Amino acid sequence: MPVIKTNALTKSYGKARGIVDVTLTVDAGEVYGFIGPNGAGKSTTIRTLLGFLRPSGGSASIFSMDVTAQSAEIKKRVGYVPAEVNYYDDMKVANLLEYSQRFYGRPDAKRRDALCERFDLDVTRRIDDLSTGNKKKVAIVQALLHRPELLILDEPTSGLDPLIQNQLFDLLSEEKKRGVTVFFSSHILSEVQRMCDRVAIIKEGRILRVEEIADIRSRTHKHVRAVSDAPDAWAGFDLPGASEIEQKGKEIAFWYAGAMGTLIKALSDRPIGNIWIEDPSLEEIFMHDYRKEG
Repeated sequence: MPVIKTNALTKSYGKARGIVDVTLTVDAGEVYGFIGPNGAGKSTTIRTLLGFLRPSGGSASIFSMDVTAQSAEIKKRVGYVPAEVNYYDDMKVANLLEYSQRFYGRPDAKRRDALCERFDLDVTRRIDDLSTGNKKKVAIVQALLHRPELLILDEPTSGLDPLIQNQLFDLLSEEKKRGVTVFFSSHILSEVQRMCDRVAIIKEGRILRVEEIADIRSRTHKHVRAVSDAPDAWAGFDLPGASEIEQKGKEIAFWYAGAMGTLIKALSDRPIGNIWIEDPSLEEIFMHDYRKEG
């Protein structure tokens, strides 16, 4: 049974675009990436799933419960980290976390203390004295306190230093082993490549497609770069399967999908000084595909 399921989920803001016909399924125990640039509709989708926004059309369920009619029941089983963190400024961190644990009815001082130590969080400080990064750490700890079955993370690493980011990734790996499902929204593609099993790409409020990370990595596309000492080495260069060809002086770079023998033969006919044939990163694949879809 899917943990999250949407069918043609739509949220409109009058004439302004929100999300349109978002259809996706998140299975139990997987880390599901939700990627796209800022303004693509990631946060709108999440807020609609959590019942903060009412959908204009379509349907969505979490744990087989309707996200609008049964939002209160859903929230008891979900941990949520928003992209922008806002709390009562005059509260101390310790008071906020204690209040949160009472709200969920699961007080666990050992769990709270362990998480705060792991994220180097000073619980004696007031919320309004915290930096953006420390507020994000409070949100992460709060989301994990009640041992949720589903984590919904909206740009969770923004404001965090690299050491704390690594702590977060390690903790998410541990939670996954525990059977927790993670919905991971980000525009930082290296994070998605590191953490996720599948990824949905959203652009201008619509899902372009959903793919396995392993399938994306195993594509036949290669990123090719070659350098020649001859000034006119690349004149008239035309290779079937090559796309987005860029030539700068004595260097040429392009994407290639085809037989390696054909590539090597085409390049060997020219005075090559050096050559690189690489598997592209997820970020390069994403930007390549985004341009094609656009």
